[in-house]
Amino acid sequence: MRPNRSASNEPDCLVIAPVGRLLLLFIVVPVIELVLLIEIGQLVGTLPTIGLIVSTGIIGASLARQQGISTLARFRTDLDGGRLPAQAIVDGVLIFVAAVLLLTPGVLTDLFGFFCLIPACRRLLARTLKRRFEHAVRASTINVTAASMAATHRSRPAPMKNVTPRSPGTRSTEP
Repeated sequence: MRPNRSASNEPDCLVIAPVGRLLLLFIVVPVIELVLLIEIGQLVGTLPTIGLIVSTGIIGASLARQQGISTLARFRTDLDGGRLPAQAIVDGVLIFVAAVLLLTPGVLTDLFGFFCLIPACRRLLARTLKRRFEHAVRASTINVTAASMAATHRSRPAPMKNVTPRSPGTRSTEP
């Protein structure tokens, strides 16, 4: 069942379906990246443009590796201290996204990748994503369900007690 969009303040023409977002991500962004790389290549030359692409990939991978290792250490420290490593998990995901973006040739992807590697920017992005997620849950555009271990234990059948094996075809003498 689709959520009631008339209750929101957003007009229908501004709501982009998930398929439209994927189209934007996989077609429009690469076209913009290609145009930017061509323009940069015409401005500074082919070899400096290729050098820019390779150097941002190497620098980005190195920074992502360094920050990933420190985030993993923070994750382990939180677990050892009995704390939920929620921030370390979010940081780890954003660092991974940054690494993927920095290894992808392009100017916009590199800028966003470096943005994700700056801790203050990463916290800002994490807060923004958290607010959007909470808003989506409240607006019922996504549903979140949780299962508990107690529920799974209750649904299991009770163990059998005092079972005496008998031969097929024999009747039990117990009442």
